[in-house]
Amino acid sequence: VLGAICNAHLLNAASWQIVVAVFKNMYCFFLSEGSDCIKANAQSCGECIQVAEKCGWCTDTDFLKQGESKSARCDELQSLITKGCTKAKIENPRGSTFINKNKAVTNRKKDMAEKLKADQITQIQPQKLTLNLRSGEAQTFKLKFKRAEDYPIDLYYLMDLSFSMKDDLENVKNLGTDLMREMKEVTSDFKIGFGSFVEKTVMPYISTTPARLLNPCTSTNNDTCTSPFSYKNVLKLTENGEEFNSLVSKQQISGNLDSPEGGFDAIMQVAVCGNAIGWRNVTRLLVFSTDAGFHFAGDGKLGGIVLPNDGKCHLENNMYTMSHYYDYPSIAHLVQKLSDNNIQTIFAVTEEFQPVYKELKNLIPKSAVGTLSSNSSNVIKLIIDSYNSLSSEVILENGKLPEGVSITYKSICKNGWVGTGENGRKCLNISIGDEVSFEIAIKSEKCPPQGKSETITIKPLGFTENVEIVLNFICECECSKDGKPLSEMCHNGNGTFECGACRCNEGRIGRLCECSTDEVRTDDLDANCRKDNGTDICSNNGDCVCGTCECKKRENPEERYSGKFCECDNFNCDRSSNKLCGGHGRCECRVCICDANYTGSACDCSLDTSTCLAANKQICNGRGTCECGVCKCTNPKFQGPTCEICPTCPGVCAEHKDCVQCRAFETGEKKDTCERDCSYFNLIRVKDRDKLPQPADQSYPLSHCKERDANDCWFYYTYAVRNHTESEVYVVDTLECPAGPDIIPIVAGVVVGIVLIGLALLLIWKLLMIIHDRREFAKFEKEKMNAKWDTGVNPIYKSAVTTVFNPKYEGK
Repeated sequence: VLGAICNAHLLNAASWQIVVAVFKNMYCFFLSEGSDCIKANAQSCGECIQVAEKCGWCTDTDFLKQGESKSARCDELQSLITKGCTKAKIENPRGSTFINKNKAVTNRKKDMAEKLKADQITQIQPQKLTLNLRSGEAQTFKLKFKRAEDYPIDLYYLMDLSFSMKDDLENVKNLGTDLMREMKEVTSDFKIGFGSFVEKTVMPYISTTPARLLNPCTSTNNDTCTSPFSYKNVLKLTENGEEFNSLVSKQQISGNLDSPEGGFDAIMQVAVCGNAIGWRNVTRLLVFSTDAGFHFAGDGKLGGIVLPNDGKCHLENNMYTMSHYYDYPSIAHLVQKLSDNNIQTIFAVTEEFQPVYKELKNLIPKSAVGTLSSNSSNVIKLIIDSYNSLSSEVILENGKLPEGVSITYKSICKNGWVGTGENGRKCLNISIGDEVSFEIAIKSEKCPPQGKSETITIKPLGFTENVEIVLNFICECECSKDGKPLSEMCHNGNGTFECGACRCNEGRIGRLCECSTDEVRTDDLDANCRKDNGTDICSNNGDCVCGTCECKKRENPEERYSGKFCECDNFNCDRSSNKLCGGHGRCECRVCICDANYTGSACDCSLDTSTCLAANKQICNGRGTCECGVCKCTNPKFQGPTCEICPTCPGVCAEHKDCVQCRAFETGEKKDTCERDCSYFNLIRVKDRDKLPQPADQSYPLSHCKERDANDCWFYYTYAVRNHTESEVYVVDTLECPAGPDIIPIVAGVVVGIVLIGLALLLIWKLLMIIHDRREFAKFEKEKMNAKWDTGVNPIYKSAVTTVFNPKYEGK
């Protein structure tokens, strides 16, 4: 649908009213992803500054070009400056923060002789601020909290007096004096009160038979109980512990039928009946003691009670009288009332119901759960521990915020711990005398109706002190105060001229409020929007509003249509290197307006010749012309960015070798024509190479050369052109010729080499012969071992030796 609306052919029909053109612009505009400021289509400075904090409004009356609508005045600051609006003409109001009351936190010691009243103690600073908010811009301030020593405490003990709490009541009867004694270690200003609860006095929560109404306890145990009741305020808050013990001692157990109790009814009355309970503006503690669960909103239907709890006080003679009329309160309702009255709750419950009340604790801020022994013997320790736990944490809470206003917290706690998000609201493990701080940012996204001021409060949960914050909203620009209603500049007084533009009266539109929304577009009006009597309205780049072209807005906020007939734009000029106007100019009405030192249709031709300078400081090495910052070589032999490269040319050294040789040493190919061909340079002789000029010491190009003559002798020289005209050659006046060969060492070396080679050959021959003989001998031995002939005695063989034995010889 939006795409169809953006089709100019559909919207240019003569039967459409003028207002349609305005809405078309808005629809097409929101399809783009350009600047938020431009998207807003703001028609006044006040509307502009509410879009975002980055938006400004140009009040220069000559700022708009032909074809631009009023909304073009609203844009980001840098964009307005780029379009030609000076900073002095840009309306851009900023928010501010003022501290109205800033009383320092109290440094109070418990042992001080002078005791301060509760209203004289300050734990939070500052106490009142005024914030001027501009849409989208956050205002930040710092809040300090210091937990005061010896701060007064009110404690109200609310006890379940159903029959299962019989043994607990006995231990609570001496609670007043014992708790007073323990709490004196914490504060010198302590009050205690007592209340009790059982259940709603209707079926099925209690038995309504006459006998059971008088004594709800079972008759088998011969127990005497008091009649059932919902809630009873037994003792208003008092400093007298003995009075607490006396009144509690007179209390009797009651009874009911079901296991859950009506404790929520009692908590609600304790919270809202401040006068009856005696709450002061100090730390308020509510100890809720029970061994059972609880009824909550909706459970009253079992007894035919359907009216929601009204959250009001209904005590008569210290008894809750509307338990049969109103349902139990919901948990959320309790949370609200406890928070509104700065009451911190301690749930003292038995082990069996710990999981239930821990879940409840998670729903009630600034509450704690302690395990109550079966007979409440540990109740004092439980209260002290729970109080220390609750008072060691600071949790900030703010009142209801106006629509469009948001708040964020950042906590700076002990030991440098920093919390953000939900953790930014709290600091834990705070001891008496510790100081923590919070950075609080408040931001408004829009102005409230009629721009009225609003007041919100921020307070630490469980404390009576709070910070009052007055929110003023910046909904209009300062320049609007100087507006001229019914100004003649706005077409016969059809608008207010303010901030450089007309703010049209209701029913009028147009840049100067020249048209009525009831007027119908006519052919005569459309004719004023056709260039040269053509067929295209506003060159198909805009809409005809009141006979005047209002040009379309582009997706890119930097791209604009302009001109009386929207025939111009700043984005359809020639490009170079894929950049509009080569990046060296601006596009005006499809023609590039080039920056200094640039020319050409795409501003791609540079007039700067520095890029054409060769190493010899000549433009294009004297062998070409510089066109658009690029050398065009006129000599075809030369090439390169500065016409210095000549692949077919000899080098500088080779080019001047013959002339240097003939003039310095009277040798070489040009020795006969030296005077004629080689007089174009000045020759300067030096003794050795160290005397030759070095490139670093010269302000002109210098070439070092090393060449060899026909006798294989080397000579060294430098060639340079001084002042682009005078050639200069420095030459070492002695040649480096190689020395002749030394014959004796050469002959001796050859002889020694021959002898050594002969000896080596003899040694090799000898080694080969030894190896050959050994192999032959081994072969012979092997054949000998393998011989097969018979080795027996020849029968005709007679030995030549005859042996004779002397019979008389005895071996002596």
